[in-house]
Amino acid sequence: METMSTLQARLKSLRSRKDLLVAAARAAYAVGSLEHSEGTLGRTWALTRKRKGLAFARDWTFAELYEWAADRYRGQSFLEYGTERYTFDEMNRRANRVARSLRAAGVEQGKGVALMLGNHPHFLDTFFAVQKLGAYAVPVNTALVADGLSYILDHSEVCAVVCDPDTAPKIAAVRGQIPRIANVWVSTAEADRDYLLPSGMRPFSELERGDAADGDNLGVHPPAEAPSLLLYTSGTTGLPKAVVSPFGQQRVKALGLGANFFYNPQDKLYTCLPLFHANALLLTVMSALWVGIPVHLSKRFSASRFWREISESGATCFNSIGGMIPILLKTPPSPYDRNHKLRRVLSAACPKDAWRPFEERFGVEIWEGYSAVDGAGVMIINTGSAPIGSLGKPARSMKWRLVDDAGKDVDPGNPGELWVHVGNKTESRVPYWKNEKASNEKVTDGWLHTGDVMQADAEGYLYFVGRNTDSMRRRGENVSAYEVEKVVDGHPDVLESAAFGVPSPVGEQDIMISVVPVEGKTIVPAQLVAYLRERLPKYAQPSYLDIVSELPKTGTHRVIKSDLKKRGVSTSTVRLEELAAK
Repeated sequence: METMSTLQARLKSLRSRKDLLVAAARAAYAVGSLEHSEGTLGRTWALTRKRKGLAFARDWTFAELYEWAADRYRGQSFLEYGTERYTFDEMNRRANRVARSLRAAGVEQGKGVALMLGNHPHFLDTFFAVQKLGAYAVPVNTALVADGLSYILDHSEVCAVVCDPDTAPKIAAVRGQIPRIANVWVSTAEADRDYLLPSGMRPFSELERGDAADGDNLGVHPPAEAPSLLLYTSGTTGLPKAVVSPFGQQRVKALGLGANFFYNPQDKLYTCLPLFHANALLLTVMSALWVGIPVHLSKRFSASRFWREISESGATCFNSIGGMIPILLKTPPSPYDRNHKLRRVLSAACPKDAWRPFEERFGVEIWEGYSAVDGAGVMIINTGSAPIGSLGKPARSMKWRLVDDAGKDVDPGNPGELWVHVGNKTESRVPYWKNEKASNEKVTDGWLHTGDVMQADAEGYLYFVGRNTDSMRRRGENVSAYEVEKVVDGHPDVLESAAFGVPSPVGEQDIMISVVPVEGKTIVPAQLVAYLRERLPKYAQPSYLDIVSELPKTGTHRVIKSDLKKRGVSTSTVRLEELAAK
């Protein structure tokens, strides 16, 4: 006879399956009806069958999606920012006015505009204005300075920049090195009254001017091969590469399929992730456009304010990346922990040990996903039906391998780089801006080299191990920094950590960790050594420890390990091996 807990688990599983079927049907109907209205349903179906994977007879551009949503959801709330509220059609008219002003200033098809803006409505105004002109947008990490910033502005060949008061001085410091930049506009909407524009820069308000007619759509149709978006990799271990998204390969309808699967018309999205990153811009904003639901835009991630913002916004879903979940789990209990409408978190790289405690404490459901801006559209998702800690099982139509450094398949349980067969179709190629070598190496013989190391269990479920570029070679073993960090972060007094390799006097590398303590806690090195000794193999034991107040990060919460490596072992560094020997 079944116990009550077993029966409850079975009922939950049945409800989950039903919800997934409803979501799948909703997604198929939404995109299928759109294809039918465009007269392309038959061709799309035939193309999908021929290629044995989703393929559309004709895709949309980001600008077309914006204009479609403005018409379909006219008068409905789209963007919330502080006390500001904008409908879908209002935001579209704003973008049209900015587009006309940019065009008058010389921005046209084939030219690039850099967006070095924090989270603000002006970011979306500018991004979609650039799309409407057939030009290309270059979102820039707002933390970049000096050579790193100069490299991207020069490499991307932009002719104009839109920034804010915080980033304007950084632009001013490097602008003289890049004569190609003709105009810089500064969004001063939140600047102090006495703010003075840097010399040679102009206020964003110039781009917002216009009469009623300036709010009409422009009707520009750029060539399919023209670039629309350059997304730079974080460059935490070397010079960043820019992934090119041509107008004809923006995968807008595929985003629509995912949006209607993940969300329903009653949802409300929240994001505190930067709009210059694909997660917030593509997965959150584009999803809202497809489903016709609001986005509550927060300026930045703050663990102490997070649940209050979630509660007050009325959001039902948000996306999480990096270490957000373990950091939120280590915040003190709050009345807002359960005082919210949140139902689901779409996560990337959620630590296994934090998964269930997070769900139980905050009363939400975690769905884990895997994708990448240079992943040729490859996606894996765990909707709660796969083991906790796994990414899920690749779709049956996906042909994949886990391989070692020699390109040979590894056995279940062993780590290997994920390769996915995408074929040699033009749309499967990952184009890097002005880097033909990287483009050619990303996909070889039809196999996409993801650069991500994973393990597979006997049933085919995948588990993320780390980036193949983020590992240390110690005592003849390759050690994943991600695996070391997961264990270190499990210590109750550790908020977050970064593991990286430093030169070893006996060859190869030694492992060093930089650790941020939980607020009000103190890291005792000897206790940390004892904790790690029980949980990490000997070859993966860190040799050095730095206790720091914060880790250097990109705006997307990725640790900039190149900065930590430059500092290396210093006079304040604790030699852990000496403690372990005592």
